[in-house]
Amino acid sequence: MAIIFITGANKGLGHEAARRLIGLGHMVLLGARDAQSGQVAADALGARFVQIDVTDDASVTAAAADVAGHEGRIDVLINNAGIHGPFGDPGSLTGADALGVLDTNVAGAVRTISAFLPLLRESADPAVVNVSSGMGSLSFTHDPERVESKVIAPLYCASKAALTMLTTQYAKALPDIRINAADPGYTATDLNDNRGFQTVAEGTDAIVALATEGPGAGSGRFVDREGDLGW
Repeated sequence: MAIIFITGANKGLGHEAARRLIGLGHMVLLGARDAQSGQVAADALGARFVQIDVTDDASVTAAAADVAGHEGRIDVLINNAGIHGPFGDPGSLTGADALGVLDTNVAGAVRTISAFLPLLRESADPAVVNVSSGMGSLSFTHDPERVESKVIAPLYCASKAALTMLTTQYAKALPDIRINAADPGYTATDLNDNRGFQTVAEGTDAIVALATEGPGAGSGRFVDREGDLGW
């Protein structure tokens, strides 16, 4: 049984990943910013709720301290919390818009990895899964046959490109921890007003696969539900 911490898990992909991983016999620590919805989700799934706002240093530090005091380690960290930011014409974007998206989607992962690193190093087989997106892929967003090429979401795409690159850099720098990025695919969630053509179960296939790989699996990869991807 692995101990798995998931950020942004009160709904959407994080919630479904938690449900599936609990079903596989793992212990899930359900992280969410909102205490009420997070506790309700955790109770319904049989997870333990830990409040965490990935944009707040003190909140992330407190969440890691909470886990240190209760479980003493985690085996897998899933950085799932994210926002999409403005869509469409970038002419009206502001620096504040950009900082807001990057603060959650990129700096949030940095904060969480840094705070939870000592807990990961207590594991015999530690892993980090960063929930990225094909929307941050150069090849996907230039392929007219793919849905990623038809959406204008400058800040979301940029943040996910950054998160994928962050994954490869962390994998090189931290060889004792398996660190990979997952592309859920175009999945129906609140993030896209449920327009995606995949179910949340399909959207979590890559996340669950990376979270449950055995020792010796590769690091620094970008993976969707079909397997390893280029970028």
